Amino acid sequence: MTDPKLSDLAMPGVPFAVRVTPRASRERIDVQEGTVRVHVTCVPEDGKANRAVTEVLAKALGVAKSRLTLVRGATGRDKTFRLD
Repeated sequence: MTDPKLSDLAMPGVPFAVRVTPRASRERIDVQEGTVRVHVTCVPEDGKANRAVTEVLAKALGVAKSRLTLVRGATGRDKTFRLD
């Protein structure tokens, strides 16, 4: 499900880019050509997809959701997260 490179990309304090696909058939994470792609089943309304992305990323990284901060891209598919 998760590429081991994901933990290398998410260093504490360093922002990392994520490309989100909402309304996917299932939740998953892919790392393609250095780009982290997160697929979530939620619809992108009222922050539901952002919360789902945060949950999926936190689970994949093995950290609490509260340690992930959405730095940029709250309304777009391209987002920047930081691990605190």
